Amino acid sequence: MKKICGPKYALCGLIISAWGIIQLLLMGIFFFVKSVALIEDLPLEGKKFNSPHEFYMAADWGYLQNAYNCWIAACIYVLTFLLSGHQFYVNSRTSLSV
Repeated sequence: MKKICGPKYALCGLIISAWGIIQLLLMGIFFFVKSVALIEDLPLEGKKFNSPHEFYMAADWGYLQNAYNCWIAACIYVLTFLLSGHQFYVNSRTSLSV
């Protein structure tokens, strides 16, 4: 395959992607188990609730939606991790054969 970036950029992409995967997977898990510490990140501002049941339903939906969003972002980081890993491999192969 073709080189797209240099070895330092590829290594930086690997490190940042690995950290992003770990962080977003953990955040997705914490949103999924409805961690109270993350309630400020729910899309509840500006909404009026007529009963506690409506609030709990909206909060449950917000937690689940944020969990899915975190997991989708982690999957995107997996793709960047694979691309950076491939570029790191290509760069290490070309530097050995020169």
